Amino acid sequence: MPKLLHFTLDPHGRRLRLALAEYGLAAKLQDERPWAPSPQVRELNPAGLTPIYIEDGGVAICGPEAIAEYLDETVGKSRTLIPGNALQRAEVRRLVGWFDVKFYAEVTEPVLTEKVIRRFVAGPSGASSPNMARMRAGLQMLKPHLDYIAALSEERSWLAGSELSLADLAAAAHISAIDYLGDIPWAEHPVAQAWYQRIKSRPCFRALLSDTVPGVQPSAHYANLDF
Repeated sequence: MPKLLHFTLDPHGRRLRLALAEYGLAAKLQDERPWAPSPQVRELNPAGLTPIYIEDGGVAICGPEAIAEYLDETVGKSRTLIPGNALQRAEVRRLVGWFDVKFYAEVTEPVLTEKVIRRFVAGPSGASSPNMARMRAGLQMLKPHLDYIAALSEERSWLAGSELSLADLAAAAHISAIDYLGDIPWAEHPVAQAWYQRIKSRPCFRALLSDTVPGVQPSAHYANLDF
């Protein structure tokens, strides 16, 4: 069985888990700590970063974009997650980049770093203290992104067009990581909430809804489909 090395709340690994489930492909999950890469991670990827996808024969593909494209080319022949013509596929990739670069830098990374990773990174006197100003700034930046999701979902069936795509999985991966922490004001963003409810109800999401991180409990509504 293939293996995916990942960190539970890392949105890049979460997107690949969603993609694997959409393709109907099972993979063994191996949890890694991005702040302390294991020798295996460093051996497979000189950058010391996850996610890393390992085929049955031992061949490793590193990085979320490389893995996503590899999967779509090898197991997505009958069920592509980068659908449409060249222009439509470019829109899928643009939105994946939006969430994996812009959303990650402005929201996911500061919030996850300050609320989760700081708990595990030791400072001179134990766990590092979170930078509350940085965390609040990240949560403030969440609002325009939810508005953008709402605008896209109102003019299209799915974020990139008429079909579910990697763009939806990328957005959902980032949103779900923040939602695990209970930091999304859903009542203020009903259109984005309706889009998230649709994708959260898909079978591919079931495994993510059972996730737990030691010492960090999920929000009360995290696993609820009607929230």
